[in-house]
Amino acid sequence: MQLEIMPKKKRLSAGRVPLILFLCQMISALDVPLDSKLLEDLVQPPTITQQSPKDYIVDPRENIVIQCEAKGKPPPSFSWTRNGTHFDIDKDPLVTMKAGSGTLIINIMSEGKAETYEGVYQCTARNERGAAISNNIVVRPSRSPLWTKEKLEPITLRSGQSLVLPCRPPVGLPPAIIFWMDNSFQRLPQSERVSQGLNGDLYFSNVLPEDSREDYICYARFNHTQTIQQKQPISLKVILVDELNDTIAANLSDTEVYGAKSSRERPPTFLTPQGNASNKEELRGNVLSLECIAEGLPTPIIYWIKEDGTLPINRTFYRNFQKTLQITQVSEADSGKYQCIAKNALGVIHHTISVTVKAAPYWIMAPQNLVLSPGEDGALICRANGNPKPRISWLSNGVPIEIAPDDPSRKINGDTVIFSNVQERSSAVYQCNASNEYGYLLGNAFVNVLAEPPRILTSENTLYQVIANRPALLDCAFFGSPLPTIEWFKGTKGSALREDTYVLHENGTLEIPVAQKDSTGTYTCVARNKLGMAKNEVRLEIKDPTRIIKQPKYAVVQRGSTVSFECKVKHDHTLIPTVIWLKDNGELPSDGRFTVDKDQLVVTDVSDNDGGTYTCLANTTLDNVSASAVLSVVAPTPTPAPIYDVPNPPFDLELTDQLDKSVQLSWTPGDDNNSPITKFIIEYEDAMHEAGLWHHQTEVPGTQTTAQLKLSPYVNYSFRVMAENSLGRSLPSEASEQYLTKAAEPDKNPMTVEGLGSEPDNLVITWQPLNGFEANGPGLQYKVSWRQKDGDDEWTSVVVANVSKYIVSGTPTFVPYLIKVQALNDVGFAPEPAVVMGHSGEDRKWLTLFSPGNVHVTVVNSTLAEVHWDPVPLKSVRGHLQGYRIYYWTDQNSSKRNRRHIEKKILTFQGSKTHGMLPGLEPFSHYTLNVRVVNGKGEGPASPDRVFHTPEGVPSAPSSLKIVNPTLDSLTLEWDPPSHPNGILTEYTLKYQPINSTHELGPLVDLKIPANKTRWTLKNLNFSTRYKFYFYAQTSAGSGSQITEEAVTTVDEAGILPPDVGAGKAMASRQVDIATQGWFIGLMCAVALLILILLIVCFIRRNKGGKYPVKEKEDAHPDPEIQPMKEDDGTFGEYSDAEDHKPLKKGSRTPSDRTVKKEDSDDSLVDYGEGVNGQFNEDGSFIGQYSGKKEKEPAEGNESSEAPSPVNAMNSFV
Repeated sequence: MQLEIMPKKKRLSAGRVPLILFLCQMISALDVPLDSKLLEDLVQPPTITQQSPKDYIVDPRENIVIQCEAKGKPPPSFSWTRNGTHFDIDKDPLVTMKAGSGTLIINIMSEGKAETYEGVYQCTARNERGAAISNNIVVRPSRSPLWTKEKLEPITLRSGQSLVLPCRPPVGLPPAIIFWMDNSFQRLPQSERVSQGLNGDLYFSNVLPEDSREDYICYARFNHTQTIQQKQPISLKVILVDELNDTIAANLSDTEVYGAKSSRERPPTFLTPQGNASNKEELRGNVLSLECIAEGLPTPIIYWIKEDGTLPINRTFYRNFQKTLQITQVSEADSGKYQCIAKNALGVIHHTISVTVKAAPYWIMAPQNLVLSPGEDGALICRANGNPKPRISWLSNGVPIEIAPDDPSRKINGDTVIFSNVQERSSAVYQCNASNEYGYLLGNAFVNVLAEPPRILTSENTLYQVIANRPALLDCAFFGSPLPTIEWFKGTKGSALREDTYVLHENGTLEIPVAQKDSTGTYTCVARNKLGMAKNEVRLEIKDPTRIIKQPKYAVVQRGSTVSFECKVKHDHTLIPTVIWLKDNGELPSDGRFTVDKDQLVVTDVSDNDGGTYTCLANTTLDNVSASAVLSVVAPTPTPAPIYDVPNPPFDLELTDQLDKSVQLSWTPGDDNNSPITKFIIEYEDAMHEAGLWHHQTEVPGTQTTAQLKLSPYVNYSFRVMAENSLGRSLPSEASEQYLTKAAEPDKNPMTVEGLGSEPDNLVITWQPLNGFEANGPGLQYKVSWRQKDGDDEWTSVVVANVSKYIVSGTPTFVPYLIKVQALNDVGFAPEPAVVMGHSGEDRKWLTLFSPGNVHVTVVNSTLAEVHWDPVPLKSVRGHLQGYRIYYWTDQNSSKRNRRHIEKKILTFQGSKTHGMLPGLEPFSHYTLNVRVVNGKGEGPASPDRVFHTPEGVPSAPSSLKIVNPTLDSLTLEWDPPSHPNGILTEYTLKYQPINSTHELGPLVDLKIPANKTRWTLKNLNFSTRYKFYFYAQTSAGSGSQITEEAVTTVDEAGILPPDVGAGKAMASRQVDIATQGWFIGLMCAVALLILILLIVCFIRRNKGGKYPVKEKEDAHPDPEIQPMKEDDGTFGEYSDAEDHKPLKKGSRTPSDRTVKKEDSDDSLVDYGEGVNGQFNEDGSFIGQYSGKKEKEPAEGNESSEAPSPVNAMNSFV
């Protein structure tokens, strides 16, 4: 059936090139997100959501239901046409329209006939934005006519002859299904010799004596009416000519035997189709069925080929013993010539079938809904194909476009409707009709012109947690018209995030391809269009990955011993991991031999069955890791013990005593596997409402095999039973047969009924809807009733579909209402519901008039203040009083330019409190505050600002402390003032004490320093002595936090490195003056004597050359690694590592020229030698000395820096 379209009255422009250029420049249409809250607020033209099929065959014994469901905002109204004219359902008492939809219900079960309502129906759904139409629905009652009576003569054939038993069933609607059976309703056997054709006839390639019977019966089954009609039985007798004597054979006339063909062997001939060639036409998408049935003796075999191609592999099927070729989902490419070949021992014949595939229209591009903002451009495109090529025509709101009201923004160009500079009046529903002689397509698509500021649909302050080095996706679902632009920002300041580091998706999602620890923070999504701006903040946290740092290892153990597998997991401290163990990717055996501790699995009394792969699986909410190890069990297998196991499943379930609300279930227990069954557990499935989901019904003792079960109305029950013993629960039994209970009225009403206004003039009534199991019957709806609590109005009621919300408009602002919601279905109403109280919407307009008064502040201490205020009159609150909000800030260091950016802090006090505490204030600061009242819609105006001052507090620690310029008896301290003085500094306090070689502290010296100083030199200190310093600042409120540091005075003046050595900074040596030690003086004398002897020997051996110029060579080429002797005391200077002092306890001990923030040095003394590596004592001091030699001399470390090895001194001298 094709949809009839009025003929065109004017020609359309076919300028394809300008059209393409125009479409390329158009703004892409908006997608409306499927967000329920958003859709409730948007005006939308109607959309057909459900309709009956185009060719609708109905059962004449049942009511006729013609479906038409649509959605839209406001909800659409419905109308119908029948056979092209308006169908006035109000004038026909048998026709009703379902409430809230356009579905027609024609009640022919009480009276009337289905044939009366046969015809072509079309539904129209209309609201203020347009009209959508359904397909033409052709309604026809099914028909199952009787076979015409006929007298069938018995058939007698000679063995080997061919035979066709005709069926010729009556023409029904829909066509009948044909099959052949005998009087016992047993299907007749079929084979390559005997088979049923597509037309229902029964074909015999050749008959045999065993084919003789008197009950060849053709049956026609009409599924729609569930009826079966049968033809009169046909009698067939097959005789062997050789068994007849010649006399009888001579007396037989040709008319007494069916057919005159010889029973001798013969080549094949086709019974169907006739001739050498035939034609076949099929529609695209259908199943192409080609049939060839041949007779012959012996029985021919059928083959199929395609003359001009190959048969499609995945879509080709052979039926009816190769006699039928089927190709599914046929397309134009399947057109061509197909050849069937019949072959037996005496010959081969061919038949060619020319197949032509036609096509009803099918979509290439169906028209899509278009949402535009005023002034934008867009297009509806409708492209279809078919064979022959379909004709495209357009309708607007169900009216052919040629006679529809003109719209200056609309232009038709063949299969495209172009819109330019649309306005709100351009909203409409357009229908595209593509039709040819084989059918039609009808597509509805609306154009909805909206002007909507941006909305962000993602929840506020959503927290995203991602494992480090993995992608992070931050959602920002949005809507607006015109289409908003999306930008992302990180933190409170900074520019928009760019795509060189981030990926910005079209749906608003921000992707961080590889999230790192520094990706943690707050991200803000901002949506903008010309009507406004919206933003939303989300938070991202980056977590450390979970790792298994100690994995289980492969183990081989003997039977009966104990084995353990270790699995130590390291994870992010904010994530709680769960560690489970698996055996062969399944659960661990449930016995006491397997013990799982924190970091290991222990298996005792190992058996052969324990062998396998054990896997440690560590899971967090964000990631998981696993590690596996294999356990091999060795030693002979012991004598097997008796098998104890869970029971086998029960079986043979049976339902008896089936009543409306109860049924008896019985079953047969399975084997208990040597452990008595303690109980049976019965579960049920509701195949109508929750198919596949099983619920607990009841439990009975293990000695009982029947149970009386209570049932609920309108549930399609299936039951299953499980048995349980001391070892566990069996598998479920097979499901019982299904039992559908009768419908009844609901026995309960919705829960959690509430009434809250979303706007000042509405009341939103919400409730928790009943589930399908609680509905007790079809057609679940709700009766929503309301009235003002303090008025005398009657209850106002409305019946709504199975939804969870109803909005009452036009209510006074913030008025109490009494509300009740009652469930009902097609059977009746639930009991009277309870009455709850709600309120209509709040308003914030009153907030422009009232603010808290008499605000005063009491300062408690330097960081705490108490605020008091007078409340606003409760009668003026047109809403729920949420509380009071205090804004406070300090601007003591703000310039005029930055005052508008002063950071204000907010503290909210719930309820009707009239005072509150402000903690965490900064000492010695000027504060300003005001108070505002808050209701559900926002906050009111601020009270007049109140200024208060916090007193001084103790200061923070000095920002830094450095010790510079160490000498023999003095150290210079430099520092930075506290970052938070919290008042006026009065002085600094310096305390210090010496530390001896055994880390004992000496007497403490206390020194006061003026507050205006940042440098101080301590004199008269002991040389080569470590000191510990304690330094803090003071205000009139007391002493602040202290900072500590340690430093060492030098050994002597030569102990100070030149400024260009090491890291460029001098550092005090920890070594004492060894030149004053007696043993060292004696050793040096012995060394000097030895050198003198060597010089004399050299002088004698070189008496011809004069003196040995050692001193001159050393002066001319000094070795930078040889340290000079100090002229005053004869000691030798040493290089000292920049980290030669380890902490006395746990703190970091920094060199005297370093700040307390610096904890390590990048300098290396090796850089100053010639490939010589230094050595360090246990306390970190450097003991490897440099010499003029190119190779390293051996040296031993010493525990104390006060007694260096004599070998070191020798190395520095030679």
